[in-house]
Amino acid sequence: MKLLHITPSYIPAYSHGGPVVSVHALNKWLVKLGVDVTVYTTDIDGDKKLDISLNKEINIDGVKVFYFPLTFRAWEYSNAMLHALKKNIQNFDLVHITSVFLSASLLGAYYAKKYKKPFIISPRGNFMKQTYGSKSLKKIIYTHCIEKFALKNASAIHFTSEAEKRDYVETKLPFKKMLVVPNPFEGENLDPVENNVFHSKWGIKEGAEIVLFVGRLNWVKGFDTLIPALVDVFKKRSNAVLVIAGPDEAGYKKNIQLLITNYGLQDKVIFTGLISGEEKNAAIQESDIFVLSSFSESFSMATIEAMVAGLPVIITKGVAISEEIKNADAGIVIEKDQKLLTDAILDLLENKDKAKKMGGRGKDFVYNNFSAESVARRFIEEYNGIIHSRHV
Repeated sequence: MKLLHITPSYIPAYSHGGPVVSVHALNKWLVKLGVDVTVYTTDIDGDKKLDISLNKEINIDGVKVFYFPLTFRAWEYSNAMLHALKKNIQNFDLVHITSVFLSASLLGAYYAKKYKKPFIISPRGNFMKQTYGSKSLKKIIYTHCIEKFALKNASAIHFTSEAEKRDYVETKLPFKKMLVVPNPFEGENLDPVENNVFHSKWGIKEGAEIVLFVGRLNWVKGFDTLIPALVDVFKKRSNAVLVIAGPDEAGYKKNIQLLITNYGLQDKVIFTGLISGEEKNAAIQESDIFVLSSFSESFSMATIEAMVAGLPVIITKGVAISEEIKNADAGIVIEKDQKLLTDAILDLLENKDKAKKMGGRGKDFVYNNFSAESVARRFIEEYNGIIHSRHV
């Protein structure tokens, strides 16, 4: 099978969050299982560009990746990618598009349809209630004028959770088939690191209790609940600190800093910016609790990474995999509410044995449900089914 994966951003563009990691993990394992995978992407990396060779094949873990130069940043459009699609898309058996509202989905869908190639679209949470609706008038207009073409012609729409699928159904947007396959996770990405290296780098006192957030600094992450919730936590746990690890998005960091200042927590919060590799592993392994008080998440790779390290997690119901985590008693799931979050954090900080057992269940939960090999095998089954149905 020859698969073309089209996505606007790809590793090492880590500023674009979890999808770039999970998409490569999937492609890497597809290759290991015998699929010929090519990726068409751009050199975008947040507000910068990747320092990488362009318009040529780069082998990353067996995946053939082509980075094309940006032409129009706002739409993440590349003229070179357009020409490559026009010339080469007919050489593939199936196209998988990880994108909506950007040029990748429209161009990929257009040329796949033109050359009668089946294609799948992964919206990655962009049609969930909190990110699509009355607050997103531009998205609604764009969808009905442009994106609908790709959605109605796709052989399948892929969702990473049942919650994401349900929200899409409520939009009344078209689909031929819906797939629910979770994001893959590679446990080897969290190898043990030397003790207290994160504490030392960021001047955190030994014995301090770390409440950790990892992700993009964006309004959807729910800092309006997290910051005020910590006021009473810090009163009762004077050695606790909040670590916010992630890239600023559209200048939202200043809004978080204003909240912190208004609540007088300047000395209790540490911003690290984007972290990856050993430093990210160290942050997770040296923390006491992971917190994600999001309005909406289609999956949350950051939560999975915390859980696989045995770190107890507190998440809101807006995180699409919250139902599964709650059912497995693998984390604390709450409404997006300040007092509930305060109580949950204090509960785990004050009950170390409970926190440790919950972390253990979380680790088991991830390995039992999201291993990269099992997810890749599920995709291969779905891919083959779609390709076969086109020839029946």
